[in-house]
Amino acid sequence: MNGGDEVIAAPAGPPPPLEWKFSQVFGERTAGEEVQEVDIISAIEFDKSGDHLATGDRGGRVVLFERTDTKDHGSSRRDLERMDYPIGRHPEFRYKTEFQSHEPEFDYLKSLEIEEKINKIRWCQTANGALFLLSTNDKTIKFWKVQEKKVKKISEMNVDPTKAVGNGSLASSSNSRSPKPYLANGGSPDRSYDCPSNDFSFPPGGIPSLHLPVVVTSHETSLVARCRRVYAHAHDYHINSISNNSDGETFISADDLRINLWNLEISNQSFNIVDVKPANMEDLTEVITSAEFHPTHCNTLAYSSSKGSIRLIDLRQSALCDSHSKLFEEQEAPGSRSFFTEIIASISDIKFGKDGRYILSRDYMTLKLWDINMDSGPVSTFQVHEYLRPKLCDLYENDSIFDKFECCLSGDGLRVATGSYSNLFRVFGCTTGSTEATTLEASKNPMRRQVQTPSRPSRSLSSITRVVRRGAENPGVDANGNSFDFSTKLLHLAWHPSENSIACAAANSLYMYYA
Repeated sequence: MNGGDEVIAAPAGPPPPLEWKFSQVFGERTAGEEVQEVDIISAIEFDKSGDHLATGDRGGRVVLFERTDTKDHGSSRRDLERMDYPIGRHPEFRYKTEFQSHEPEFDYLKSLEIEEKINKIRWCQTANGALFLLSTNDKTIKFWKVQEKKVKKISEMNVDPTKAVGNGSLASSSNSRSPKPYLANGGSPDRSYDCPSNDFSFPPGGIPSLHLPVVVTSHETSLVARCRRVYAHAHDYHINSISNNSDGETFISADDLRINLWNLEISNQSFNIVDVKPANMEDLTEVITSAEFHPTHCNTLAYSSSKGSIRLIDLRQSALCDSHSKLFEEQEAPGSRSFFTEIIASISDIKFGKDGRYILSRDYMTLKLWDINMDSGPVSTFQVHEYLRPKLCDLYENDSIFDKFECCLSGDGLRVATGSYSNLFRVFGCTTGSTEATTLEASKNPMRRQVQTPSRPSRSLSSITRVVRRGAENPGVDANGNSFDFSTKLLHLAWHPSENSIACAAANSLYMYYA
């Protein structure tokens, strides 16, 4: 107390762990149902508002979902919370539309099949009630516009209105005394015209009952997806990332060796801003694995490599940004190097936090949180697959060690999440002092196979960097004693931009959870 007026608040501790609940599932499989390869989800993305969700699959389709629970009140959930409005419902989405984004192609010069699988989806700024998004497969990026259009219908067909109804079928009139049938074009079947068998010619005097069809716009609407632009022939290697710039005008696309900068309005020209291809390909030591623009600084972007490093580049420094402005990497412990060291160090995904201060990276074993102002090492390391270390040989044999897991941050920056095997995903608290480390299953009962993970910070021999390791003591079997299934993997997930809601893909099913 200070003079009886002020109360000095105690320092706030980390927020309590979230209790996750099942919300919805789309495309749920029945027991024993075989999943078609083309139906497996390969990309998930919320838009900035969180009111729309897009998924892409291996069959080249993009499916859009829209939020329904906020429309009834006409304002966002956060606004309603500020007004202390009682909200009894969790976030709910419904199917909106779908369209075929990419088709399988064949590169005749290289004799290579280009599969239609959607690698990434990114939402662009909305305009005039239309939704815009970018989607890419291995080689081609497309810019889509999805808009509601009023359905146009034909109200009157080209038949005599007194003799036939609107769809051209026979009709009887009360004024007509003779039940003489009329054809759809207003003619009569017993009236003979001097017409050759193949060529039609109008009878003398024309056909008096021929009318032009009248098209009217109805109140019904339908969603129409239209490809506005195609950005092609700019990548020799498979595209692994696309990212929108905060300027709303440009975006980048990255493959193994190059990053290109595009203008949304220009599809036949791009600028190569990063090129790591050596003069001799035998000298190649690392490839680009992921790239993303800073959320607010339009001149800054980050890209990760297969050697476990993240480079921050500034587009203002030079046209070709081969030199980075900052390098983030963690030095390996002496004596720990093995055959698998470089493979498991490869970063599969990076994401900026909402304010751009932190970068989250995912390698095969861990999640790492980096502060862009501190390049000495990650501020936090979360153990995801440490229990798999003894199994690395088996994982190498069945290629699972090359699986590319995505990661995401919550909108408030307090938590991070990533996927794992057996359709499990992990949620960690990343605030100072937090011990939150929750394992959930992508099913209608996410807590069914929950493993309570000890999350004590490990004692590090080196205290030079503030590294917190959590969730390391995860056993090789789940709570039911079952061994982990490496054939079911949860690679793709996304966190709602403003709420504690996660969408994740388990094969062809889209599961949604809230807390």
